[in-house]
Amino acid sequence: MARKICIITGTRADWGLLSGIAKSLKSRNDVQLQIVATNMHLSEKFGNTQTEILHDGLTIDYRVPMPVDNDSPAKTVEAMAICMKGMSEAIGSLRPDLIVILGDRYEMLVAASAALIFHTPIAHIAGGAVSFGAFDESIRHAITKMSHLHFTETEEYRQRVIQLGEEPSRVFNVGAIGIYNIRHLQLMTRHELEANLRTTIPPTSLFVTFHPATLDSEPPATQCRNLMTALEQCTEGYKVFFSYPNSDTHGNEIIEIIEKAAHTNPDKYVVFPSLGQLRYLSMLRCVAAVVGNSSSGIVEVPSMGIPTLNIGIRQMGRIAAKSVHNCGTSTAEVCQGLATVLSPEFREMAHHATNPYEQPDTLEKIVNTICTMPLDGITVKRFYDLPRHC
Repeated sequence: MARKICIITGTRADWGLLSGIAKSLKSRNDVQLQIVATNMHLSEKFGNTQTEILHDGLTIDYRVPMPVDNDSPAKTVEAMAICMKGMSEAIGSLRPDLIVILGDRYEMLVAASAALIFHTPIAHIAGGAVSFGAFDESIRHAITKMSHLHFTETEEYRQRVIQLGEEPSRVFNVGAIGIYNIRHLQLMTRHELEANLRTTIPPTSLFVTFHPATLDSEPPATQCRNLMTALEQCTEGYKVFFSYPNSDTHGNEIIEIIEKAAHTNPDKYVVFPSLGQLRYLSMLRCVAAVVGNSSSGIVEVPSMGIPTLNIGIRQMGRIAAKSVHNCGTSTAEVCQGLATVLSPEFREMAHHATNPYEQPDTLEKIVNTICTMPLDGITVKRFYDLPRHC
């Protein structure tokens, strides 16, 4: 009997990473693929990115509504409650043998919680990392404790998952799935991408994604305004492309700031709610550097041979390649950071940097494990204690 494997996805970002796994599972005779879409995928504001799933030739088996219009803490918790009800209905209807989730977002915490109550095994991708500047850090480790198979991006992250009490035989260091996608996708040329986006992309371009650092004492709006001032003062001659932040608390404030900049100076600033995986990765081949505080700037971008300017504390603690330069959130610090990553010396170094997240067979390792690992009794977990040293 085919194993029913359900992928749960909530954003353009996690689907970009999961799409290759979904296609591989779809091609197997021993798997019945199920897909549940929620959160930003169902929002017109964020690009209605459920269409990317359909464009990949796949079927969405269940849509779980989750409000994203109001991003205050209270409304975020209310949205999680609505999502929890929908996840209960989805899991109860689909009855998967295994659920696959990625990362550390609050809708994935909801999905894992529902699966736990249904006694449905969970395969978790990208656990064990640390990022001190957002509550994603706590969510990631909470999901680890509710999951049963773990696919980490580095050996250090694998050891951290084991340190959390997970059985070593169920924790696999497979590398970052996003890098596998970079190496195996047929990316668009600059000309093709310009035609698709209906805008020019000169070599003197930057790509910016700035999310709220939800545990930082400095307001996200203040940080974003500092970034915009730095871009205005210190990137003369550069064109700047933005993508929307995720639907995190206070993300709407950032959207308002970047949309206002694009309206005021459309020749310099261009904003996209979502590019999707193919256009995003193709864009990386065309720009001089990536700026902001997205995990992609740490994990995937170094494999494109371009610099990353990582701003603030949101990703603090993550393993990073030498091509990632960290800076503070003040205008002066961002300006200094831009000068560093755009210097010929740094760009040349980035072109040859080694990415610690890269492995050659990430997708095969994940797919083969989730398709063949015995699931009988897997939901009964014992805490794995580390050996004690005298």
